[in-house]
This record gives sequence, C-alpha cells and structure tokens, in this order.
Amino acid sequence: MQFRSLLASSAMLALLAGCAAGPTDQREEAGMTAAQANYQGTLPCRNCDGIDLDVTMMGEEMSVPEERTFTLNATYRNHPQTPPDENYAGNWEVLTGTPSDPSSTVYELTPNGDGQIYYFLRINERTLELIDPERRRFENGEMLQLQRR
Repeated sequence: MQFRSLLASSAMLALLAGCAAGPTDQREEAGMTAAQANYQGTLPCRNCDGIDLDVTMMGEEMSVPEERTFTLNATYRNHPQTPPDENYAGNWEVLTGTPSDPSSTVYELTPNGDGQIYYFLRINERTLELIDPERRRFENGEMLQLQRR
C-alpha cells in the first residue's frame, strides 16, 4: 500500500497544476496488436531515488475481458525504509477519451483484491503515461512515462 501513497506523492511532486495535456497523435497505430506488451520506467519518488515500474499487459484490445490481464511490479530505489517490492495482477480495460482529447486511448488497470486502479494514457505505440483517475494528464507528465520494451 506504500506504493499508492508514494505514487500520489510522486504525482504531486510532478507539479500537478491541473490538466497539462496536449493533443496526442492517434494516427500512429490503432492500438495494441501484440498478445503481450511490456512497459518500463522510473517514476519520481519523494523519499527515494525513484520507483521502477514494470507493467506487462497480456491480450489485445479486442480480446474478451477475461483475456486482458496485467502484472504491475514496483521497486523502490534507495528508500530509507527499504519497503518490499509491490506486485499486482488483474485485468485491464480500454477506455476512450480524456477531457482534453476525446479520441485518445486510456488503459484502466484494475488489480485483483486490494489495490488502486491505475490509468495510463497511450501516447503512442511505444509509450504509456500515468494519468489521474479523472483521466487528466499531470504537468511534467513525461516524468510519468513508461516505454515499451
């Protein structure tokens, strides 16, 4: 559960000042085409050197909901309290639109059991960006991006 509070703190540290969204180019790729996609990145952390995030999404956008699963692993770098890694698994959905771009694609990752729901804006075929539950981008959102591996 520390990840949720650190994630919220990280987002605030990313200078949340409302919507800092620009239009995204949705013409690049129509969506996820591979049966599995892995995204990695390091999020800012107030009390440590960063939170390494590794998200693997299985299934395709057109798959039945039961086939769209994910794992999310968070590892803290040099945290003074040395929290354990956090690991979540669950299902993901495809949502359409954000307040600033009604045609954008958003992935909603819902963990099984305890855990918060995560929202990622699809910037392009290779990049996801963590956004807030209102589907708004954070200012300095590039600090909250994951790259496809």
